[in-house]
Amino acid sequence: MKRSAKTGIVRLWLILLFAGLSMITVSAVSSAVTIGQNYGGGIVFDVDKTGQHGLIASRSDMAGHSEDYPEGYFTWGDAKSECYALNENGYTDWYLPNKSELNKLYLKRNVVGGFLVDTYWSSTPSRTDIAWLQAFRDGSQWDHGKPGYAYRVRAIRPF
Repeated sequence: MKRSAKTGIVRLWLILLFAGLSMITVSAVSSAVTIGQNYGGGIVFDVDKTGQHGLIASRSDMAGHSEDYPEGYFTWGDAKSECYALNENGYTDWYLPNKSELNKLYLKRNVVGGFLVDTYWSSTPSRTDIAWLQAFRDGSQWDHGKPGYAYRVRAIRPF
């Protein structure tokens, strides 16, 4: 059986194509972000299947406090405002996590570190005057009145 020059060129192109695709795949895998990694101004606590997108937690609870409350405790409105205003490690897209994101953060609390055995606000309202909370002592979630109460806050951001 005779091989033509065209067949050889086609095979060479196929080899080059597959070699190029494998380099792209290896490059994408090697640049994947992992849970627990210091990245994007905080600590990664959630990553999608591609390793290219997920959520980052601030390295510590929000500093400061709402008026008439001890250090580290914020009303729901102040918690949201302070997270949105946060400029940490050059990043300004921080926000108060919703109920689901806060639960993911609770599940990775030992990886992220720095949490107190206390209650944290989520941004998810239950009704106009009620929002969801999460206890970092046992993982329970419940809704509670916003006015007149202050809890701890941990800001997050996407990547």
